[in-house]
Amino acid sequence: MLELLRIRNLALIEDMALDFADGMNVLTGETGAGKSFILKALGFLLGERLSPDMVRPGSDRAQVEAVFAGRDGEELILRRELLASGRSRFYVNDSPKPQERARELRDSLVAYTSQHGQQKLLQPAYQNQIMEQTLDCPELLQERDSLKAQLEAKLEERKAIEAKQASLAEMRDLLEMRQAEIDKVKPQENEDEELEALRVRARQAQEAARDYDQALGYLYGDADAPGLLDMARTFHRHLERMAKADAGLEPSCEATGSFVQELQHLAGRLRQPPVMEDMPPDMDAVEERLFELSQLKRRLRRTLPQILALKDEIAEKISFLDVCALDIKRLQREEEALAERLKACLAKLLPRRRACCDAFAARLEAQLRGLGFSEAVRVIPRYAPSEVWPGIADEKVRLLWAPNPGQPPQPLDRIASGGELSRFLLALAGVMPSAEEATFIFDEVDSGVGGLTLNRLADRLEQLAASRQMLLVTHWPQIASRAGRHFQITKTVREGKTFTQCRPLNEQERHGELARMAGGGAQGEAMADALDGARQAPACGSDAPAAPADQLQPEPSASGHAGKDAAPAKAAPAEEAKASAKSPSRIRSGDGARKGAQHAGACARSHREGEATGGGEGGPAHAESPAGSAQEPAEEPLQR
Repeated sequence: MLELLRIRNLALIEDMALDFADGMNVLTGETGAGKSFILKALGFLLGERLSPDMVRPGSDRAQVEAVFAGRDGEELILRRELLASGRSRFYVNDSPKPQERARELRDSLVAYTSQHGQQKLLQPAYQNQIMEQTLDCPELLQERDSLKAQLEAKLEERKAIEAKQASLAEMRDLLEMRQAEIDKVKPQENEDEELEALRVRARQAQEAARDYDQALGYLYGDADAPGLLDMARTFHRHLERMAKADAGLEPSCEATGSFVQELQHLAGRLRQPPVMEDMPPDMDAVEERLFELSQLKRRLRRTLPQILALKDEIAEKISFLDVCALDIKRLQREEEALAERLKACLAKLLPRRRACCDAFAARLEAQLRGLGFSEAVRVIPRYAPSEVWPGIADEKVRLLWAPNPGQPPQPLDRIASGGELSRFLLALAGVMPSAEEATFIFDEVDSGVGGLTLNRLADRLEQLAASRQMLLVTHWPQIASRAGRHFQITKTVREGKTFTQCRPLNEQERHGELARMAGGGAQGEAMADALDGARQAPACGSDAPAAPADQLQPEPSASGHAGKDAAPAKAAPAEEAKASAKSPSRIRSGDGARKGAQHAGACARSHREGEATGGGEGGPAHAESPAGSAQEPAEEPLQR
């Protein structure tokens, strides 16, 4: 059960708190005040999306919080924030959770029916979805969906293999030619770089050997000119002769002798140049290999690493062509096995589905009869074959109905009016499987309904609210008067800013709101008095009859709701007689209606006067206005 809902900084709502009760909780207000948006905020809390422009201007985030209570008394506190940047965060009992968790909780917490549901109800796919939810063996649906998904995956895999096989089969000759060309050269990883480095070192060694030979030539000279060593020896001998006559030349003579000895030692070293240890014996072979590799790279227009990758790719493709036929056969066998399992699953599913759908249609017919449809109303599931796999057919279920006797069954979108769709949705809500503790949420489910039928719809809503909590948005006073707790939604403007506010109504305020909903003025007061009297007459201790609401009911306006200038509804004689036969308390005469209205009004006025003096029962003092009220600060966590 939804106990508390708080909305902050969302669109026109600054800070609003609603404390809900068991049974029927009704939200009323003028068109455009924001009633449906409150339900939209609850939908956002439970996983629906809102655009970032829904954050109230001047705020960095919007926040929706709710307290749900289970039958065991355990509370579940949910909070979701919408940041102005567009991101949202979801919390369960103040613990952050993924957004998917909100959608998982939705079905167990609320059962939502709105005006938009009428349009969805006309879609055959949605009707089929509804009928599948009635199946008493959901494991068969899960098995069917799983087998279909596996079959589709196998089919996609096989199609991908076949497409690849077709494209490669045309290229096989080219692939084999490229493979032979690469295998002929047999390139190795980094081979070209290593050979290039070896060639560079070999050239460096050759240049060094030429330098050593040239240095020896400078030392020893040739036939045409003496070398440096011979000239140094000759010069040293000449200087020795001069030193005999001039003692001062002896140091120079000794230095010249040392120079000659150094040249002789250097000549020995130059005769033994360094030799490369890894030098290949045949550099011509290196050059030929480099040329062969360069030719391969030029023909394939790839580097050596790319050629090696191409070699592996070609080998993989040729291998694929060799084995793909086996893979295709294997996948075909797996598809056949899955198809047989799917066929067996559907053989069990189809009769079970038909039985469940027929039983569901019978329950739906009973609900529709209670909402003012003919006793002969019929809802007929139509089963259309739908091939889910070659040679295997499932069934799609579409709802046909005949609301009147002698009328052939037709799809809903062909003959259902807006009011009939509204009642159809309400009937569905009464028979659709849902969590026992889920709160019913009805957003103007009474759209397009009026006259005596409106009372039947109100009765059904009251019956549902007797066993389940209900949140209801309505424009009809006949329905709002049945609520255990009544909230009024208003829109105000202060200091150039617009605010949507919500407040619970006490009995006196409730009477005024019912009168407004009935069109205001004397007509509205008469309707409000009659509706209040219908609720309070037993407490007055009088046997005087209460005026039936349908005697004072205004005709719906163009929008489908009570208008200010609307005239009282006039029931058809047949409907009046039928209703009177079913309900002995229904007053058929105008005098009786007036007497009942006078008695009901007197009782209601007496109750309100007692309330005004302090003896009345007020609603919860939970209000929500930006002007400030006795509620907790906006930044405090949600508390009950």
